[in-house]
Amino acid sequence: MRVSVEVNGSAETVDEVWEGESLLYMLRERMGLPGSKNACEQGECGSCTVYLDGVPVCSCLVAAGQAHGRSVRTVEGLATASDTAERLDPMQQAFVEAGAVQCGFCTPGLIVQAHDLIEHNPRPSDAEIREALAGNLCRCTGYEKILDAVRLAARRKAEAR
Repeated sequence: MRVSVEVNGSAETVDEVWEGESLLYMLRERMGLPGSKNACEQGECGSCTVYLDGVPVCSCLVAAGQAHGRSVRTVEGLATASDTAERLDPMQQAFVEAGAVQCGFCTPGLIVQAHDLIEHNPRPSDAEIREALAGNLCRCTGYEKILDAVRLAARRKAEAR
């Protein structure tokens, strides 16, 4: 099957997609976008979270064919490029600065989910941050630095307004 999809703002076509293929597999293996991670393949860990038509989804649970004619934004698509360099999204930058990245496996999904949170709630409480990230599992950080990163990004976003 042929899947035509907008990925990170670019129209893409992927040929020979098999019926049971996940969006995650298509993004990573066929399109060369390794940011979203393949961990549980059951929608339990959140490491594969991407935006599908502006809504965060576990890409391991979405059939690639379901993305046909739709828009996907991955963690790679949060950064912006200019003629001279790539600029990280404020959430990506906050994760780096707060030391919220350890092994990095959960990081892409956490960043996408946290990005979505502050887009809809620019001043989240700690409880709201915890609730928003409840579907994203991390085995390394103990979550405090992740919370610090989300707070930092939210504060910067609020100050920029």
